[in-house]
Amino acid sequence: MLHRIGFVLLGLLFFPGSSWADSIVSLRGKPMTLRGETLQVGQTLPSVRLPDRGMNRIDLQSLKGNVTLVSVVPSLDTPTCDKQTHILSEENKGLDQVAKLITISRDLPFAQKRFAKEAKINNVIFLSDYRDAGFGEATGLLIDENRLLTRAIIVLDRAGVIRYLEVVSELARLPDMEKAFAMTWSLINKGN
Repeated sequence: MLHRIGFVLLGLLFFPGSSWADSIVSLRGKPMTLRGETLQVGQTLPSVRLPDRGMNRIDLQSLKGNVTLVSVVPSLDTPTCDKQTHILSEENKGLDQVAKLITISRDLPFAQKRFAKEAKINNVIFLSDYRDAGFGEATGLLIDENRLLTRAIIVLDRAGVIRYLEVVSELARLPDMEKAFAMTWSLINKGN
């Protein structure tokens, strides 16, 4: 075991972002590998342009200037992703009035538009990583086995710096939305 830990640490020190040293998540206990550059608290969100529901390309760097809560889901057409998105929209404790709320998935923008219309969600910006998984690769949130995004919550301060990050280890579970909401409010109250 110690040999493996040392080997993985060596890999992380000398080969950041390499696929053999990447993080593992699971889906109902089945391990899945995340690929790409791993996000860290204290880093800025990478500059990636993603289409919104109207096919307008939005650069993630344009989120600067606002405290932002980014909810990352594999697919809006699954029960856990549906619930996570409804919690973000309906149980955000008033954050939608003072912060940007974003959902990113690999669903097509048309599917995101349909979902938002049927769910009557108007206070969340939906962005799609369907084209080339550029967001997933740039953040280390792309699942190698199925090319979907893993479940995560990211809170950004006004400078676009990651102040809170939760990558959910079991895809069938929800992230700690209450903790993410509290961190978002903390940043707003501090003026960050």
